[in-house]
Amino acid sequence: MEQNMFCYQCQETAGCSGCTKSGVCGKRPETAALQDLLIWTTKGLSAVTTQLRREGKTVDASVNHLITENLFTTITNVNFDDDTIRARIEATLETKALLAQLADCSALPEAALWNGTTDEFAAKAVTVGVLSTENEDIRSLRELITYGLKGLAAYTSHANVLLKENEEIDAFLQRALAATLDDSLSAEELTALALETGSYGVQGMALLDEANTSAYGNPEITTVDLSVGTRPGILVSGHDLRDLEMLLEQTVNTGIDVYTHSEMLPAHYYPAFKKYEHFKGNYGNAWWKQKEEFEAFNGPILMTTNCIVPPKDSYKNRIYTTGAVRYPGCPHIDGVIGETKDFSLLIEQAKHCAPPTELEQGTIVGGFAHAQVLALADQIVDAVKSGAIKKFVVMAGCDGRAKSRSYYSDFAQALPKDTVILTAGCAKYKYNKLNLGDINGIPRVLDAGQCNDSYSLAVIALKLKEVFGLDDINDLPIIYNISWYEQKAVIVLLALLSLGVKNIHLGPTLPAFLSPNVAALLVENFGIAGIDTVENDMELFFGK
Repeated sequence: MEQNMFCYQCQETAGCSGCTKSGVCGKRPETAALQDLLIWTTKGLSAVTTQLRREGKTVDASVNHLITENLFTTITNVNFDDDTIRARIEATLETKALLAQLADCSALPEAALWNGTTDEFAAKAVTVGVLSTENEDIRSLRELITYGLKGLAAYTSHANVLLKENEEIDAFLQRALAATLDDSLSAEELTALALETGSYGVQGMALLDEANTSAYGNPEITTVDLSVGTRPGILVSGHDLRDLEMLLEQTVNTGIDVYTHSEMLPAHYYPAFKKYEHFKGNYGNAWWKQKEEFEAFNGPILMTTNCIVPPKDSYKNRIYTTGAVRYPGCPHIDGVIGETKDFSLLIEQAKHCAPPTELEQGTIVGGFAHAQVLALADQIVDAVKSGAIKKFVVMAGCDGRAKSRSYYSDFAQALPKDTVILTAGCAKYKYNKLNLGDINGIPRVLDAGQCNDSYSLAVIALKLKEVFGLDDINDLPIIYNISWYEQKAVIVLLALLSLGVKNIHLGPTLPAFLSPNVAALLVENFGIAGIDTVENDMELFFGK
């Protein structure tokens, strides 16, 4: 079979085995090859920075930012622009060459030493992709680690934007990247490194939680409007709260309303954003419905991070990208860390656009991050002790296009009425608009926020373990039935495993990058399992 590329980092990879012609996400083979080369050269740079640290030398924050941004650039549905990726490869090679003069690189792998020209990129990319690791199990573990590090890099990048740094996390991320080039490491050593990646994932999410809450306050229970106003609007998608803040500041008294989309919904829960009267509400659903919902919005859309879907020509001129995200032909708004971005172009365009076409009416309630839930701890504990709440079900993670994901809507509706859903990430769009009611005033869907707010779910579980005086987190009445899509979900999974959580059910399919032996290891040591039918899983979890 002819193979133009190979990528299996997301849940929707072709045939649950790998995209070989072009990416299901819309990524072209040429783009995939450049991303492979960017990852390889970034691993080489990380080998150099790790050697520098071994020698007691410091690594500048700008180098840490370059590495995290490189990883972020290659996450699914972030960057489709070949010119930008080439520029990042060139910047990586230049930085590596400069730093290599300061360290003893004689024993480092080829990726740390290669310094090819732009003309050599295509030829080199063919030799350094995923399949360049021949042993299936070693390849599987290397990719598991790499994808976890991509997710970690995304979260630390968000924190960096809010001027929060953690040198220890950066040093680990680079050490782990370099380790995936080390042919001497055994499967056992790589498995331990994957769990260590999860441990640092917890730290990375905690860093971002601190960055967000110190800047914008602790999320609080909030009712979010789903209808639209009569004024022109700007729609903000992605995860970056700092971009939203800058846009809100620049649209005060302009006659423009600002709406959130998909993973930006939880911005409404932060106290700091409630002062903006033109911060209207949430528009639409999860990322994969962009083509129909962006068409209907009528005004400009700002994509701050993943997940961008290749846009239709009919609204492509209204899509603006910023940060790591780019798409050819869409205007990009630059801005370095600590700099105020200029959103005047899309603001001016918005003034001449029709108001959004209404998709739905009503409201949804969220804001159940760890500080808010812990404030309700007595009420929740009483409900558990009285038997009003029998179980919690963690249904965090990602949404996606696959029809099989209707399982999660059906599963939520089939849950016993004495069960509460804990959620974070865009997976919530499968059930956050269902009328599931409440238990003694506690909503049956507690939305903690974005995918990085899975940290809140871990904090809540650890607090409940303490309150109930349990020795093992797995003794809590909590079921984990998580949907995944891309690499941020991988770091969340590894983080939960590092905390000792077992018996996580993952769907709608297990990752294609898990070899049979690695999958068996996860099943044996951690009880990882897939999903079945709703009826069978109800029997498994509840005996009914």
